[in-house]
Amino acid sequence: MEVLGSRVLVRSRDPERARAFYRDVLGLAVYREFPGGTVFFLGGGFLEVSGRSDDGPTGAVQLWLQVRDLREAAGELAEHVVREPRREPWGLDEMWIEDPDGLRIVLVEVPAAHPLRRDVRE
Repeated sequence: MEVLGSRVLVRSRDPERARAFYRDVLGLAVYREFPGGTVFFLGGGFLEVSGRSDDGPTGAVQLWLQVRDLREAAGELAEHVVREPRREPWGLDEMWIEDPDGLRIVLVEVPAAHPLRRDVRE
């Protein structure tokens, strides 16, 4: 199998409210819109908010978004923070927020000294 593209699908109890959150609160740019849905740019991928679900999200699925400046993001998203920024044992700085349906979004900053920032090629 050859994967040619991918996106995360979000089904919300209130799709309009969810689209407004991802567009206006997180500031994601719109890739395309269609009747009943919006696809947003999400770093190197896409996030599609479409359809409707009466079920809330579970903790088994979360969005992981790397940001350049976690402190700045914390200030911008203060009313959505469910766990304040902290350094994790694995060395990444993380903060948790939730979308209007309660979907956990992990915002991550990779510190300058973290191995993910090092060029391991020799």
